[in-house]
Amino acid sequence: PEATPESVAASAAAARAAQPAWAATPLAQRIEVMQRFRAALEAPAEITVRVVGEAEGRTLNHDFRKQDHATNVLTFDYQRAPVVVADLVLCAPVIEREAGEQRKPLDAHYAHLLVHGALHAQGWDHERTTDAKKMEAREVELLAALGYPNPYRP
Repeated sequence: PEATPESVAASAAAARAAQPAWAATPLAQRIEVMQRFRAALEAPAEITVRVVGEAEGRTLNHDFRKQDHATNVLTFDYQRAPVVVADLVLCAPVIEREAGEQRKPLDAHYAHLLVHGALHAQGWDHERTTDAKKMEAREVELLAALGYPNPYRP
């Protein structure tokens, strides 16, 4: 189905009903998230960021991408102009697992995925090789400005 704010919320609510609620994000972390987003935004934006568990991540990925596994980040972009409107869903267990497997600091991996998702919300894509190279270069540039290393280097 096509993603709308209502359909994403309904799908997420169904998945959340089966697991405990997540604790509220501390203010310092919310401020850090906003700084990462501002760096990646090229236009005014209204973006909701949610951190979810494995079950909810899997449900959303299945319902909207027809893939039966949780993924690190999902971007639901509803509008790109004059204001970017989107939902970003980060799956904490997947991100933590990937950071460990890739031997990256957890905050650096979150920063990368926040920037990656914010770029998707603005229309950036990595389906074709040329687009992927441009998007990766932009991510590297933005992350460097935030003090993070190139996420594509081992």
